[in-house]
Amino acid sequence: MAETPDTHLIIIDSDPDFLSWAAGHLKAPGVTIVTFERPEEGLAAYQKKRADLVLAEIRAGTGPASGIELLKRLRQSDPHAMAILFSGTATTSHVIEAMRLGAYDVLPKERLPYELRSVVESALTGIEARRQKREQTAEVPPESIQETIIGRSPAMQEVFKLIGRVSRSDAPVMITGESGCGKELVAGAIHKFSPRAQKEFAAINITAIPDNLIESELFGHEKGSFTGAVNQRIGRFEQCDGGTLFLDEIGDMPLAVQSKLLRVLQEGQYSRVGSNQTLKTDVRVLAATNKNLEEEVSKGNFREDLFYRLNVVRIHIPPLRERREDVRLLAEFFLQRQSARRRGPVMRFTDDALDILEAYDWPGNVRELENTIQRACALCNSDVLLPSDIPLGSKGTRHHGPASTVTRMRDALTMLVNMADKTPDIDLLPWVERELTRIAYRHCNEDEAKASKLLGVPANTVQSYLSAPAVKKTKKAS
Repeated sequence: MAETPDTHLIIIDSDPDFLSWAAGHLKAPGVTIVTFERPEEGLAAYQKKRADLVLAEIRAGTGPASGIELLKRLRQSDPHAMAILFSGTATTSHVIEAMRLGAYDVLPKERLPYELRSVVESALTGIEARRQKREQTAEVPPESIQETIIGRSPAMQEVFKLIGRVSRSDAPVMITGESGCGKELVAGAIHKFSPRAQKEFAAINITAIPDNLIESELFGHEKGSFTGAVNQRIGRFEQCDGGTLFLDEIGDMPLAVQSKLLRVLQEGQYSRVGSNQTLKTDVRVLAATNKNLEEEVSKGNFREDLFYRLNVVRIHIPPLRERREDVRLLAEFFLQRQSARRRGPVMRFTDDALDILEAYDWPGNVRELENTIQRACALCNSDVLLPSDIPLGSKGTRHHGPASTVTRMRDALTMLVNMADKTPDIDLLPWVERELTRIAYRHCNEDEAKASKLLGVPANTVQSYLSAPAVKKTKKAS
């Protein structure tokens, strides 16, 4: 680390071995480092002597002593407090909330050996300028945030950090990404973590509304202003006054409506369809698109001045194929949700089923993954999802993966063990021997010699298994 005169660091973590490593890792001339295992001890030390930077575990301690609560109290005590948080188990809400409260960064613990020094140096380099610009953040977080945006990949961690930063302001945000990647969820999270959280949030998909009704949907209309307008109707800008309006697929908005939207963004004023009365509104606008708006502007399909008004901050959500490490996490989340809705046994994946999910490209992104899990749960024959239960592709075809007898045998064994738990009186072993022999026989194109070699048993054993009758349940002795 570069020498920083009179630099004072506080490190807080429940693991003494980690504290020892971190202190040694950040040791440098002119840097004083003190460590604490309890957040309240670190806070007391900070209040006694202000540190230049606090490094803390997000979940150090419990309840009021947690890392998030520590950050809140640090910011209450000193609006200019600088903090870096780290954790191996941080949830989406933790990351967003930490950034919303003004954390300099949030780092996964596994990345600390590679990134901690550079992030600390960056925080200390700009500390004076950041202190001058930083404003105290109002504390109005919702009581609880449901985990709906899920991801541990570095790309999604950056998305969470951006959500936390932009939620503190009223700046318009442009959310980009392919269809099905979760743009509306990001918009909802920005609203939930913003000072507008107690006001209305509405999401409008522009492509779902006929062009001649979009203006009425957004700005409202007067009775008799057009055919079918039998009553006065307030629009979304009036409904969401003081709150947030999310405009999905903004690239498909008609040019005539774009002009009226621009006026709202510039002046906070609009009129209902069929009215000369000017109304005022205070609405934060979030927009999303899967189109390249720069190209749409060059083609004359989208107003350039509106584009710049909406594109103050941009958050790009990467497609699922570029963050495959999130597939397993998302799949488990969707499966748990389906299990809860079914009110039956808790469902689970086999490892092979998860491998197939991770290997697939997911052209429909998270939405396709969720639909796939829902369809698999509806069609499966047990509470264990096998590779053969996973329907992939636009036609819902079942994907079996490579023609691997070993994989199919493992799947069969998994299902049978699960079945044996429910019916312990079945003669399971003879049934398994017979069924696996028949699987191998079919796989070898009904060649007994090849099946014998594959299974590692004599040919006459294969013959006996193939000719064996179905195995029935045994009756328990009375």
